[in-house]
Amino acid sequence: MIQPAVRVRAGRPTGIERPYSQEELIVSKTDRRGIIRYANDVFIRVSGFSEDELVGRPHNVIRHPDMPHAVFKLMWQALEAGDEIFAYVNNLATDGGHYWVLAHLTSSVDAAGRIVGYHSNRRWVEPEIRREVGALYATIRAAERRERHTPAALAAGLGVIEAHLAHVGLTYEQLVWSIAGRTSTAAR
Repeated sequence: MIQPAVRVRAGRPTGIERPYSQEELIVSKTDRRGIIRYANDVFIRVSGFSEDELVGRPHNVIRHPDMPHAVFKLMWQALEAGDEIFAYVNNLATDGGHYWVLAHLTSSVDAAGRIVGYHSNRRWVEPEIRREVGALYATIRAAERRERHTPAALAAGLGVIEAHLAHVGLTYEQLVWSIAGRTSTAAR
């Protein structure tokens, strides 16, 4: 597929949430480098991108600037190890709106067991979870910003996550599910 010469980007954050229903599932598939190879109709609609604007682009085209780099580092570590991971992610749409998801990310493997790409199913997130996770992510991002985009920024963000996990006595996966379990409609 030939990509347009124009660089495709999500808009500047507006603070306006993009709606989608609890029953909808946002799905994407990427290659090993995170280049989108498939986007379902829900992903296309909620993100505001056309299929042509998504397919062939890096998945981080929807990266919201409020998302901590450290959370993405945890996701990539799990995926590269062949593990699945669940994570709360705030995404950015073309119009600057945002939409929270509970992402389930897995590696796609070939017949020989080699990782050839990644698959993500994303579900709706309760408003109270968005607020709780958003507050935690703001603390992580503040630590990252204090280091002003140096290599120490990622370490600072990971340090906040590790300190929080130690404080609550949970692993990252347990934290995700403990938050999800506090609401009645959270799907596991």
